[in-house]
Amino acid sequence: MKKDDFFSKEELERYSRHLIIPEFNIDGQKKLKSAKVLVVGTGGLGAPLLQYLTAAGVGTIGVVDFDVVEDSNLQRQVLFSTDDVGKPKTEAAVERMKGLNPHIEFKIYNTQLNSSNALDIIKEYDIVADGTDNFPTRYLVNDACVLLNKPYVYASIFRFDGQLTVFNYQYEDGTTGPNYRDLYSEPPPPGLVPSCAEGGVIGVLPGILGSLQANEVIKVLSGVGDPLIGRMFSFDTLGFETRIFKFKKDPKNPISGENPTIHELIDYEHFCGIPQQEEEDAKQESVKELSAKELKELKENGEDFQLIDVREEFEYRISNLGGELIPLNNVLDEAGKIAKDKKVVVHCRTGARSGDAIRALKEKFGYDNLYNLKGGILEYADEIDDSLAKY
Repeated sequence: MKKDDFFSKEELERYSRHLIIPEFNIDGQKKLKSAKVLVVGTGGLGAPLLQYLTAAGVGTIGVVDFDVVEDSNLQRQVLFSTDDVGKPKTEAAVERMKGLNPHIEFKIYNTQLNSSNALDIIKEYDIVADGTDNFPTRYLVNDACVLLNKPYVYASIFRFDGQLTVFNYQYEDGTTGPNYRDLYSEPPPPGLVPSCAEGGVIGVLPGILGSLQANEVIKVLSGVGDPLIGRMFSFDTLGFETRIFKFKKDPKNPISGENPTIHELIDYEHFCGIPQQEEEDAKQESVKELSAKELKELKENGEDFQLIDVREEFEYRISNLGGELIPLNNVLDEAGKIAKDKKVVVHCRTGARSGDAIRALKEKFGYDNLYNLKGGILEYADEIDDSLAKY
């Protein structure tokens, strides 16, 4: 292809603000158009990341996600609108991106990235940008990128704080920069670090960090600037304080150190201490359950029972079943409000927190009349009352 034919007239006009930058110019833009970027996750980070990579003119963008758009996403995932609620995120995202830039090729992976498909998906791309918020996926993406020699642009967000860096950068001499396991050799204990869904995040933070992620992707692809290699950028939005700390390659790194022990992708759920289904089933056996249909029958039959909701107050205000609100963190202190002489149904959003509440009450106070609403208010909304907001 002749240099003059690489871009259409419309593309030259679209990218003109890039082309007039002396350090970037048409050569940098050509590198973007020739590049293939995989974005894992279309949530808070993925939304601005996708928009700016698309607007910048990255030639091929792969989008991986298995979730659907929910009302609660819209506080920070500005890629979506209320009209997208219920749609697969990948499809809604790409539909929006096509309207932003028709010159981009998109590839949709409406699936969960896992050990069985990660290598096949990632090998087709030049660089991976991870917008997820869980440790198994971070270790999975890191290890796949190390095994495939792909750079990995990482960001994380929580409440008011964000972090950003570039892992596994490929230098011209064939050496690589540090990777995720050089910084975090082992995952934290399960439950120690909550996800954004559990701990919250201020809505503008993912917009800031996702935009910075896009900037690092563009720097790596174009060769312009100094990417965050071996440097972690940290941003505190409350104090508006930033800092950068350095980190190095760890010779004991199990996948890239002097004596590597990891040569293929592993079970990352197990590695991060997330219980397997068998363990979850065994755990649930210690808790008596009651289905949404059975709860409906209790109400209709006028049976004397108590309904306890262990979610937070804001969740209760959004949607509730009319139960008495006792948040999980307060349930032991307020156990005196919970009857022992009749059936008590305990519920939360999905059944997880209410199960924990029941086990704690049984262990400390010997309750034997507690029933967990299977599937929580979400299942009740699906099966019994679709007018309930799913929260």
